[in-house]
Amino acid sequence: MSVLITGGAGFIGSNYVIQQLERDPHSNVIVLDQLTYAGSLDNLAPVMNQIEFVTGNISDVPLVKRLFEDHDIRQVVHFAAESHVDNSILDPGIFVHTNVVGTYVLLEAARQAWMAGPFKPKQGYDTARFLHVSTDEVFGSLSESGLFSEASSYAPNSPYSASKAGSDMLVRSYFHTFGLNVVTTNCSNNYGPRQHREKLIPTIIRTALASQAIPIYGDGQNIRDWLYVADHCDAIYTVLHHGKAGEIYLVGSRNEWTNLRIAHTICDILDRETPLKNGKSYRDLIAFVADRPGHDLRYAIDPTKLETELNWESKTPFNVGLNDTVKWYLNQ
Repeated sequence: MSVLITGGAGFIGSNYVIQQLERDPHSNVIVLDQLTYAGSLDNLAPVMNQIEFVTGNISDVPLVKRLFEDHDIRQVVHFAAESHVDNSILDPGIFVHTNVVGTYVLLEAARQAWMAGPFKPKQGYDTARFLHVSTDEVFGSLSESGLFSEASSYAPNSPYSASKAGSDMLVRSYFHTFGLNVVTTNCSNNYGPRQHREKLIPTIIRTALASQAIPIYGDGQNIRDWLYVADHCDAIYTVLHHGKAGEIYLVGSRNEWTNLRIAHTICDILDRETPLKNGKSYRDLIAFVADRPGHDLRYAIDPTKLETELNWESKTPFNVGLNDTVKWYLNQ
């Protein structure tokens, strides 16, 4: 039996592959990734000799079906997605195709491989499981108070979050209609090693080190709950092995920061680690730019269900995780 990890050359996916093999070096891991701009084999360099890597698109029906047949896939951890909000505003179509159609193709391949009929797993496949990795952005925007929970209504405000909401609904339907063993995780903003340069924290680091203007949308007061990627991967592994079929688990760290505060903190770390020759602070490079259309004000997650039912907790203090992240990028 094998585990299929889609999008495993991307930021969160590659961190998960590495962590999975640290936990179980004998795992038979198949990584499927199209190697778009957001994925890189360099992310998997530490474990390339321990996995089978397949270059391909999750919406390629013959390819996905062949992987299930050839490798006896019994677990799917589904990361593969278009995920950058700005790109979804420029080209919504690719988000619909990858995030909605691609998820459907994977679900249907799993159903055909694992199920003899509705609510009737094939012999030996009763524990086969499909874990779908999603985002808190499907719930829309919060005001200054309140938290997202598993009971929150869906209210996506961007083509990206709408496409992820659609994929969440497909996963849910395959449980309620066919009895497919699925679980879904919705996470807050991730940060850490191997994150693509287009995201907020890498952008701040990259532009600062180049002595370029550090772009901050609007007034910088948008709030996100920041989750260290290793803690997120630990949560996914926990849900994969111990979560209840058909359930949703929200993953967060109760760690809310404004974008501007994030920028200030990173600049302070860089001031300490690699001071500017002119003696100025990197904070002087911060520049406010026109706000993103439909920019959600605040995301924040209540992870109580995951903590109480599955005994999971976020372990990385933000000051430690952010320092480690900045130093990782400096070393690159």
